[in-house]
Amino acid sequence: MNNCIKKGMNFQNTGFSYSMSLISGKYKLPILYALAFYGTFRYNELKRFIDPISFKTLTSNLKELEDCGLIIRKEYQKIPPKVEYFLSQKGKSLMPILDQLCDWGEKNKPN
Repeated sequence: MNNCIKKGMNFQNTGFSYSMSLISGKYKLPILYALAFYGTFRYNELKRFIDPISFKTLTSNLKELEDCGLIIRKEYQKIPPKVEYFLSQKGKSLMPILDQLCDWGEKNKPN
């Protein structure tokens, strides 16, 4: 096991803290998984997929994921406006770790 949090270290300066800051929250992981397994989504498709998320919450989560480089927002200049979201390379590199987390949960969840 890699000890990235050493005794006496400021927790906020660790790689673990940084990683958790990117994916913390109720809906960020479902958004990332949706994009990883089903590919590109438009805003309303993602909203329906992750229902009951509110429009405000979805918008803020997408903005945060875009700001940290895990997803890409592509806007098409047409009428009506069209926006698509998909995983960046950085987001794709996170998927094996999240798969391990999913496997652990399946093995350890109560029956």
